[in-house]
Amino acid sequence: MTRPNMVSVGTIVWLSSELMFFAGLFAMYFTIRQVRPDLWAEHTPTLNVPFAAANTTVLVISSVWCQLGVYKAEHGQAARTGSFFNVGSWGMREWYVLTYIFGALFIGGQVYEYAHLVHDGITLSSDGYGSVFYLTTGFHGMHVTGGLIAFLLIIGRTFTTRHYSHAQATGAVVTSYYWHFVDVVWIALFATIYLLK
Repeated sequence: MTRPNMVSVGTIVWLSSELMFFAGLFAMYFTIRQVRPDLWAEHTPTLNVPFAAANTTVLVISSVWCQLGVYKAEHGQAARTGSFFNVGSWGMREWYVLTYIFGALFIGGQVYEYAHLVHDGITLSSDGYGSVFYLTTGFHGMHVTGGLIAFLLIIGRTFTTRHYSHAQATGAVVTSYYWHFVDVVWIALFATIYLLK
């Protein structure tokens, strides 16, 4: 009873390796910024900070919905028990669908921002600034997309089982670990790229 859940432990260890990966991206960003500050002076005025802040807010709010879904999963409530409009009766499925929608909105916002930056001449191959901007935010976007796929799998499992067991709740919980990790990494990226420009 006192032994930790091995799926949770494995997920935390894996997320630690992901943290190292993002640490490398941050190191790359700050190294190139130190070597070529002129690129930052030239390109950072084109960043749409209010839009990025709104997009960040969408992602952070998705973590709230995710945690509400975890609460329901831990209490064995896979789906809503009442009317759709009675939010209090929602189960893990409904909260995770809402999390998915907000995550998808975030990705859509990133694609929109990329389109504007490319229009302004900032591309992956334009210079060092473009390279580090797209590598850091792009790899993060790929991680968010991976999280969205995981949410679809967890939501799909609620339709294929009659009894929502502790093992299935564990899948929902470790998916939330990943999602919160991705959110925290984005907050650090947002502060670094958009606020410390």
